[in-house]
Amino acid sequence: MKTGQYFTTTVAGESVQAFIPNDLPPKLTTKALAELQGPLRAAEAALARLNLAGEMIPSLDWFIYAFVRKEALLSSEIEGTQATLIDVFSFEHAEQVGSSSIDDLEEVVNYVAAMNYASNELHSKSGLPLSVRLLNECHHRLLQGGRGADKQPGEIRRSQNWIGGTRPGNAAFVPPPPDQIADLLGDLERYIHNDDDLPALLRIAAVHVQFETIHPYLDGNGRVGRMLIALLLDHWEILSYPLLYLSVYLKEQQADYYRSLESVRTEGNWENWFDFFLAGVEAVAIDAANRARQLHRRVSEDRRTLLEVDGVTITAMRLFEHLPDHPVITMPQVTRLLDVTKPTAGKAINALQRTGILLELGARKRDRLYSYAPYIEVLK
Repeated sequence: MKTGQYFTTTVAGESVQAFIPNDLPPKLTTKALAELQGPLRAAEAALARLNLAGEMIPSLDWFIYAFVRKEALLSSEIEGTQATLIDVFSFEHAEQVGSSSIDDLEEVVNYVAAMNYASNELHSKSGLPLSVRLLNECHHRLLQGGRGADKQPGEIRRSQNWIGGTRPGNAAFVPPPPDQIADLLGDLERYIHNDDDLPALLRIAAVHVQFETIHPYLDGNGRVGRMLIALLLDHWEILSYPLLYLSVYLKEQQADYYRSLESVRTEGNWENWFDFFLAGVEAVAIDAANRARQLHRRVSEDRRTLLEVDGVTITAMRLFEHLPDHPVITMPQVTRLLDVTKPTAGKAINALQRTGILLELGARKRDRLYSYAPYIEVLK
């Protein structure tokens, strides 16, 4: 099945074949759609269970906070960033980098900022809809500072890019020429907002491929494309809560992921890509539901443990309730959060250390860091 056409263009003095994809939706046979019904039902059932798990969690903000940061870390790792979850928390809450580089941590924190911005816009009456403009704003936030500052943050590329290889002539894939990008993105945006007979999960899978094929930015296309999956789940109201992020699956199956994307472009093999995508949705939804329950159980058990400690103070209990959204914390933060003196904060920290709920990171004499280690371990 033909999914696009090649256009001869010149890049750095070399003649290359740039690929221009056809508009969505993809054309699937009745047989292909019938064969996808089983994987589709399994993925939808897993999402329904994840929705139910979200409804049963008393403090959902805790889990959304944690899941977004895990997604940011894994999505950035696919692009070669090397950071740890605990270093991300340390950087966010205490501006300490740990064993990770500052550039790697900035990329992850920028991803969190972009995701939070997009989610707030989609849920605000005066916010931007899911659109090219919204994605540009996300891209702008994603590439702030560090490595991305010179890659035209928030702007559609004005030059030809390529994927793989050392130069355009030996590239694995050459996306559309820059003068085609605006029209292709406009068509993609219209598709997102128009009706279509394809099930929503297949539409999301198709939009992801189309965006990655257009490759509209000089850098950050993969991260924005994976972010787009989560935003479409929200936009089409498939999930009530932003708890599904596919980067863990795409990272584990990275070679198959790239092969599946390429098979759409070279062979028109939409069915293989849809199978791969639906399997990922099912696996990640099941894992997310289990992990949400584990995190809730962890917090409940730790709360019960703390309550059974003789002489535990109200201040220590108040500090504990802040830990899921402050999983790495410092003494000055405790004094601010609880509006208490340093000695009182110290006693609360010591009480949580005695139970193993808080662990000190490193051996600093000043600006000591404490982590809610059991909680972070479940996330990892």
